[in-house]
Amino acid sequence: MIVPSYRDREHIVANLRRLTTALDATGATWEVLVVVDGDAETFRRASAAVSGAVRVFSSPRNVGKGFALRCGMAHARGEYVTFIDSDMEIGPEEIGRMLSLLRLYDADIVVGSKRHPMSQVRYPLLRRVQSAGYHRLCRMLFRVKVHDTQTGLKLMRREVSEDVLRVALVKRFAFDLELLAIADHLGYDRIIEAPVTIDYAFSSTTNLGAVFWVLVDTAAIFYRLYLRRSYSQARSHGRERVDRATLLEATQT
Repeated sequence: MIVPSYRDREHIVANLRRLTTALDATGATWEVLVVVDGDAETFRRASAAVSGAVRVFSSPRNVGKGFALRCGMAHARGEYVTFIDSDMEIGPEEIGRMLSLLRLYDADIVVGSKRHPMSQVRYPLLRRVQSAGYHRLCRMLFRVKVHDTQTGLKLMRREVSEDVLRVALVKRFAFDLELLAIADHLGYDRIIEAPVTIDYAFSSTTNLGAVFWVLVDTAAIFYRLYLRRSYSQARSHGRERVDRATLLEATQT
């Protein structure tokens, strides 16, 4: 379980407790990798949760959620790799059901989806409009057959994670889309959607700058996938594009 975190200092410890309780309930053997993206105070507080099953890393500077996820994927050791946002606005209690679905249907990836008919979602109308518009754009540009690419809870087989990690490039806003687009491109097309429970607090809002960079990242993914075909070239040459920034790891005290 990879947990990217940034400016979540007030709630990080309580949220990690909630997450570990949910993981215990799955009956699986698990590890949590928290990757704090350039926030020293969040790293300091999260370090209090370090244990044999919880590891906490920190980047020396803020780079982006995609960067944090890629670093976490590079350190993951489990048979399955999953990630969830540190604010836990997406209920981690759904992870057990997602794991069961992946095993039952022999899927490559299980995607948490706000649009699943069983999902319980509460978030503002403006965000719903933004999400619907971005979904239509993604369906026009890419062949990914899911109704929601951006919900921050996904579960995949380790081999999918490793193959995607070799060629993924997005460091900030559109890593979820890049992951699904690359996976489908590489033949990992057994992607199913699962319900989620979401109760957005919206302590921060999506500003115009963030929307702009999401669109820039999306256009870059399309260019690399269909025009330059750099994802295929990178994989065929065996080049690994893993972030090699020095991460500080918290130790147990």
